[in-house]
Amino acid sequence: MPYDRRSPFVQRATLFEDFVIRCVRWAFANLDPNVGRIFFSKYISIPFLRFRMARHGYFRPPVSWREVAEDGPRGHKGIWIEKDACRNPDVVIYYAHGGGFAMGSSYFYLEFLLSWHALLAQHYDNPAIFALEYTLVPDEKYPVQVYETLGGYKRVLRAVNGDPHKIVVAGDSAGGTLMLSMLIEQGLMNGSKSFPNPNGLREGPPGTQGQELRRSASETPPPELCVLISPWTKLISRQHKNTESDYLDHTTLWKYGLKYAGSASTQNWAVSPGLCKDMDLWAHSSPRGGFFITYGSEEVFAPEIEELLTKLSGCTKVESSKEVGGIHAWPVVSLFLSSARQQRLKGLESLTSAVKKSIQRQSTSMEGKNQSRSD
Repeated sequence: MPYDRRSPFVQRATLFEDFVIRCVRWAFANLDPNVGRIFFSKYISIPFLRFRMARHGYFRPPVSWREVAEDGPRGHKGIWIEKDACRNPDVVIYYAHGGGFAMGSSYFYLEFLLSWHALLAQHYDNPAIFALEYTLVPDEKYPVQVYETLGGYKRVLRAVNGDPHKIVVAGDSAGGTLMLSMLIEQGLMNGSKSFPNPNGLREGPPGTQGQELRRSASETPPPELCVLISPWTKLISRQHKNTESDYLDHTTLWKYGLKYAGSASTQNWAVSPGLCKDMDLWAHSSPRGGFFITYGSEEVFAPEIEELLTKLSGCTKVESSKEVGGIHAWPVVSLFLSSARQQRLKGLESLTSAVKKSIQRQSTSMEGKNQSRSD
């Protein structure tokens, strides 16, 4: 096919990348999600990770990781990736994976997260990542996953001795939905539990003393930064349209969205956070360092992501990176598909750069050395 007749993604992709994305596109639209659930599960993902590591001469993980769980009706599970468990981390990435709520696991994302941790270790003394292993649909539906996300955040908050300025919440696709829902839930709690402005006036813009006074009393203070990769901002939207380049299929996405919502309406912003138009609530919900959102120009979610960017820019700090010809969650996908190191890490390096702008390096050589971790 002539170059000018190829889709924007194919124009920039290798033959291998093009072939794999075509296969994924077909599978996403036609296969039962249970097939994907098995493929992305722990018992397939871990051997796959070990195989890919062995190919590059690594026979053990470059950094330790461990599984953790908290039982109870609002418990949660996840994976800690950390350089030194005896010291408190100077930055924690709290990550929620994608997969349409119906498939995917933190174990499949381990290579991506281990690579991110290696980049963070170049700039921080003791970085850590906590990857949430939330319950998939149809085993549970909304709001269970949001409760689990909130529970995981509190675990991370304990790990940094209650200092939210060391926390970056992050996620891709459906994981981005969960992080946005969690932030809005925190915003609601911040608005109701915080001390009002002593003058009885509305608080000022983000970063002002009035906002900090209100947030200081919150039981769940917001994180320092939110980093999102191709977030699924609205479960169902007329702006969701298939493209020649992207592997997502909007009809399949809507089916997943309806299953996740369960008895809740998909037009409820608690389920579909991109629908929230309350700018005061967004101001309460926004991290102090704002948002960094990366997405592809050719993905199904692009119009809604751009709408969210416009909305957020009216009440908080927002930076974004739009990959021309890019498709859904390319920083994650490229790590598995691209052969050149520069291309594999390009997306992760942009995420790391955003984190560096918000969280300064602090020495943790003595901080927390003799304190017991409660995570």
